[in-house]
Amino acid sequence: MWGEVGLSGVNPSKTHSNYLLMFLGKTTLSLDSKGRIAIPAKYRAQLTEMCGGKLVISYNPLDKCLPIYPYDEWLECERKMEEVEDQSDQFRDFQRLLYSFTNEVDMDGSGRVLIPQSSREEVGLEKNAVLIGHGRKFELWSEENWLQTFEKGNEKLIESLKSRTERLHIGFRL
Repeated sequence: MWGEVGLSGVNPSKTHSNYLLMFLGKTTLSLDSKGRIAIPAKYRAQLTEMCGGKLVISYNPLDKCLPIYPYDEWLECERKMEEVEDQSDQFRDFQRLLYSFTNEVDMDGSGRVLIPQSSREEVGLEKNAVLIGHGRKFELWSEENWLQTFEKGNEKLIESLKSRTERLHIGFRL
């Protein structure tokens, strides 16, 4: 008997509902000559169990980074996108832009993932990259975009977020 499997081909009893799906931290990496990155070792086994190493690389046009989702998490994003009642030309154009840079990829046995050339070009990703854990997904940034966005502007960012973090009640104040 085969048993029930999810859309990813992975038994749903072994998907994220039974795991703490929380990617955290920042890792500096280098793309190899084929355009691959190595997923941090601490997440490889979890990703293999959750989604068979099947990931979806998308595109964030606002931040110029590449969100990387476990396959079933991406399906949830798609479901939410389909529920949006906005049928404006602008929203449909956004969907087209997003989907045109979205690709399914497989993590290989060494934990490497090929980043499609078109996605690398769109966000200026060449050799040096920053991978951040962002809750249920990762974000892949070119090192240059990361530094321009965060490292140089942290003081301004912290000041602008003070009142928001106080309202969130997340256990710390800036």
